[in-house]
Amino acid sequence: MMEQPHSCCKGAEMLLNLQPTSSVSIQYHPFFGPHDDLVLLELDEKLLSDVLYQRVTLRGQPDEDAVLCTKSKTYSVKFVGTSNSVFLIPPADYSTSHESGGENYNQQVPTASVIKVAPGNMELVEVAPRLDKLKSILSENLYSSDEASTAMGDLYKWDDLINKVQASDDELKAGLQALSAVEIDGYWRIVDEKYMDVILRMLLHNSVLNDWSLDSLVEDKVVSVLESDGFPRKLVYHCLNVYGSRVEEAMDGGVWRLDARRVCVHFARGILREGKRKMESFMEEWLRMIPEEIQPSFDMLEGEVLTEKLGVETWVRALSVSSLPTTPADRFSILFKERAKWEWKDLEPYIRDLNVPGLSSEALLLKYTRRSQPSIDAEPVFSAR
Repeated sequence: MMEQPHSCCKGAEMLLNLQPTSSVSIQYHPFFGPHDDLVLLELDEKLLSDVLYQRVTLRGQPDEDAVLCTKSKTYSVKFVGTSNSVFLIPPADYSTSHESGGENYNQQVPTASVIKVAPGNMELVEVAPRLDKLKSILSENLYSSDEASTAMGDLYKWDDLINKVQASDDELKAGLQALSAVEIDGYWRIVDEKYMDVILRMLLHNSVLNDWSLDSLVEDKVVSVLESDGFPRKLVYHCLNVYGSRVEEAMDGGVWRLDARRVCVHFARGILREGKRKMESFMEEWLRMIPEEIQPSFDMLEGEVLTEKLGVETWVRALSVSSLPTTPADRFSILFKERAKWEWKDLEPYIRDLNVPGLSSEALLLKYTRRSQPSIDAEPVFSAR
């Protein structure tokens, strides 16, 4: 005999305390139908509070698969079908009762009304932020010295970026920092490398004229001098951020130290922008550009340049990890177009930054490469799978 719930319970509420061996009568709701606007979402416990307190957003353009973002993470949203019937029962306000016939049922029986049968549910899977689009749209309109006072073309504020880029707020901020983007007049911009080169060279020139140490640049002095040379204050601060770091806070703004590797990489990129160079020629020009205070090492260019042997000559060419796609499939495709075979010491700097939740670097190598080892003592070599 069917166990009847308490008569005061109706709708979805009557199911909350239903015992495992109990049952309840159900019927079609008057508004039963497909209700495509109602979907089930399966959540991990750690995401429940974010969803309940509306701390999540769905992001994506009409031609993109939607992602769900918390403050710090991004999740793909996928439909998972089920072979079981899943009934959606609305709250009590929408439930109905019916008169149960038969000699044993002359009283009104509470009944749960099914408004929809769900064919499955939406599932969330943590994914890497899709930041390639961020680089693409910001690179369309670089901030240059010619355009310091007048901006042309499409520009993007923060709200524009969160609507266009599928990444959480924290991941988007990290992406902007990785691109050395700066907010100018409310718009996020990438400053043209040639303009950054002019500012950096002027900073280094003034450090010689004014006997400034590159390890202890006084912010107010640097900003004041470069402003008098015609550079916008915002861009001077940006130069210090890109090529250095603040090492001391003070009332006058603090003290900055230039980062040796960032400065060396900048000048190497400038030399190789026109194409590959012989090693001797490259090293001669590169060392001539580096300030005396900085001790350069070719190892600083890891993940920025490739060397190749052509006959007896060694050549150097640019390949910056920052220019590569962030998706593993596209990244490995480009790398194996550059070289059919890679030794680990050369490949590692170009995959170190790949971020795929749930996959380690070893798992990525297994998925996208073939490993070979000519002999026990030889270094492993990786080729396309």
